[in-house]
Amino acid sequence: MRTRIGTRLILGAGLATALVIGGMSVVILRSHTAQLMAERTRSADQLSETIKSATHFDMLENRRENLHRQIRAVGGLHEQGIQKVRVFNKEGRIMFSSTREEIGTSLDIRGEACYACHAEGRPLERLGIQARARTFRAPDGTRVLGVINPIPNEASCSTAACHAHSAKQSLLGVLDVNVSLTEVDQEIAHSRMVITASAILAILAGSLMLWWLNRRLVVRPVAALVEGTRRVTEGDLDTTIPVSGRHELGALAKAFNHMTRNLADTHRQLAQADKLASVGRLAAGVAHEINNPLTGVLSYASLLRKRMEHDVSACEDLDVIVRETVRCRGIIRGLLDFARPATPARKPMELNEVVRRSVSVVMTQLSLNQVDLSLDLAPDLPAVQADANQIQQVVVNLLLNAMDAIGTEGGSVRATTRPGALGSIEFTLEDSGPGIAPEDLPRIFEPFFTTKGNQGTGLGLAVSWGIAEAHGGSLRAETIPGHGTRLILRLPTSAGTEGAPPIPPHSSRRSV
Repeated sequence: MRTRIGTRLILGAGLATALVIGGMSVVILRSHTAQLMAERTRSADQLSETIKSATHFDMLENRRENLHRQIRAVGGLHEQGIQKVRVFNKEGRIMFSSTREEIGTSLDIRGEACYACHAEGRPLERLGIQARARTFRAPDGTRVLGVINPIPNEASCSTAACHAHSAKQSLLGVLDVNVSLTEVDQEIAHSRMVITASAILAILAGSLMLWWLNRRLVVRPVAALVEGTRRVTEGDLDTTIPVSGRHELGALAKAFNHMTRNLADTHRQLAQADKLASVGRLAAGVAHEINNPLTGVLSYASLLRKRMEHDVSACEDLDVIVRETVRCRGIIRGLLDFARPATPARKPMELNEVVRRSVSVVMTQLSLNQVDLSLDLAPDLPAVQADANQIQQVVVNLLLNAMDAIGTEGGSVRATTRPGALGSIEFTLEDSGPGIAPEDLPRIFEPFFTTKGNQGTGLGLAVSWGIAEAHGGSLRAETIPGHGTRLILRLPTSAGTEGAPPIPPHSSRRSV
């Protein structure tokens, strides 16, 4: 079963978050427990010091009834958590206790009250408070904290007349105070519940935030990439993916969109090349079969026209035949140029000079159609390795195309030359015509596609595009409907042809 990368990411991050928060919760809970126990131990030790101070004179004067009464009174404060108070002598016998039944009994030195002294192997008065404290379970199951406090043999004790002790004896006994830990355990349980609930909420909140970030930053961009890839696989090369942000997946989306654009351009070029090859083979056969009959028709029509000059009506009809035959022969010549393009005879040439010669060829037609032509030719352009005749044919075709796009009402055409990118120079032609419709733009370099109706053959730009490709250059169009069209012919310079890749053609098209 396939698992999504987002699910794996959330599970991994959630597990890591749970481990970190769980570890911190354990550390905090242990620290809190240790702090509570330390406070309770200090409180019990202070209580034992208070009891020892309060009973000092009774012990010194051997007033046993007062000692019993005070110890029973303190040991009876169960509501304050005091469970038991007792005094041991050095042999481990209970001399005084808040529980009467224990008085006179002895404890095992390995028991919980004697272990601290005898297990440490050190004098009791040198043990710290933590070493003198112990916890154990009461018969009812509750925990109890016991703190032993040594009763040293003071000078007054060894010299007192009532019950003098030897001055060499360091300890007279031990005061043992037992305090209930029920409140501490309840607070620890409450803290454990609060910390556990907080940890669970933190893990859930972190997981929810991770889920949201993962869905926004990973799942959606990846899903868009998968869907875009699927559409491209199905042949939709116009697919684009929205760029979701300035990160790696956003850069991947940009690269994907750039790739699809390049694929679309390559696909259109391949389709164009396939169409050109098919039409070229067809055009070569048709031109070969039609050219000879057309030459015969034109010859005989011209002879008849000379013989029947006295018949005005017949001469008009023959003029129509001659004119249309010449037109058909022009179409056939275009087909032959398209089907069997000549290999460029490349020589160093000046692009500005070719542009001037092309303008001189069509200047009369431009004037008759009220087209104002302006030239802006950059000086000192590098030489171009190209066939001057073929480049002139391209420039003438573009000028005539611009004139036809402007129409009979007149307009303006601007021709410029300038240095281009990647070791190239550019010839740009801008007209003031109506521009090209967006739906026609991708097809304007296709053979026989024209927006001129019966007045165009649809071969001018196709032939020009093929010549630009044969020279390692490109021919592309930029247009805004209602604001004219710009055609850009790019050719590699003499220096740019050495070690430089051919300049890729642009996919834009222009009407014929």
